[in-house]
Amino acid sequence: MKRQPDLRMHSAEHILNQTMVRMYDCGRCFTAHIDRKKSKCDYHFDHALTDEEISDIQSRVNRVIDADMPVTESFVSRDTAEKSYNTEKLPNAVKKDIRIVHISDYDACPCIGKHVSHTGEIGVFRITTTSYTDGQLRIRFKLAPSSADRK
Repeated sequence: MKRQPDLRMHSAEHILNQTMVRMYDCGRCFTAHIDRKKSKCDYHFDHALTDEEISDIQSRVNRVIDADMPVTESFVSRDTAEKSYNTEKLPNAVKKDIRIVHISDYDACPCIGKHVSHTGEIGVFRITTTSYTDGQLRIRFKLAPSSADRK
């Protein structure tokens, strides 16, 4: 049985993806490895990130998390999903209604994974390292416990 990714990390991945789309219009990550302790996302990109860019991405992701936005879902037909979203990562077995995960009005994306119920559960997002090679940017990140977990 395939292990499900950590809810907090998976939700953080969605926020990071939308942040990268908004900041750089680079599209969502084309590959990702989401794990409880550390995760990574790979983007088609045109340069290595500067320290200032890393700090800006991290700040923007944490602002969304701190806003404690609701994470909800809706369902649309496969045809509707294919017209409105990138469905390339969805398993072929998903034929009928497609689940769209919404992070308030910040992000909406087809997804079969589990998520937190609101962004305040995620914790503090921190980019640990980045690398850039031949048009591929890799962002590695971790999460510190949420304020609720520290109580």
